[in-house]
Amino acid sequence: MDKSLLQQLVLTRLEADLQAATHAAQVAHESATHEENIAENKYDTLGLEAAYLATGQARRVEAIRQAITLWRQLQLRPFTEESGIALGALICLADEDASEQLFLLGPNGASMKLHHGERSIQVISHEAPLGKAMLGKTLGDEVILKIANGTQHFEVLWVN
Repeated sequence: MDKSLLQQLVLTRLEADLQAATHAAQVAHESATHEENIAENKYDTLGLEAAYLATGQARRVEAIRQAITLWRQLQLRPFTEESGIALGALICLADEDASEQLFLLGPNGASMKLHHGERSIQVISHEAPLGKAMLGKTLGDEVILKIANGTQHFEVLWVN
């Protein structure tokens, strides 16, 4: 599986998210500054609420821009046993029921599911609990994920 193609799919999705978030921020800003939303009394909070929404949307736009920058800078390197799983790795894990799952380990800001042919690949951050648990692991290693209800165990089947 071509990791550079997966990286492009992530960037394409992030750029679409950026366009949508930018539009939402513009609409929220226009609503916050529209003359009809000027407060007439202390209980009239529509303009204030719109301003909060505009601020949140602007933060979302900035977070997506940062994620795009990180994903563009990500250098996809081949897997080596010495370094173990690292950023940019494509990992196949098997759970306790021998069910296989594919993960692309990347920088923050792009948690999503990609579809490539018949396969589904979950993009996760190296800061996510499962991402942290995978870092440094190699073929055949056990990945242990502690969750609220207990512990999940996975085996690293292959890494690209």
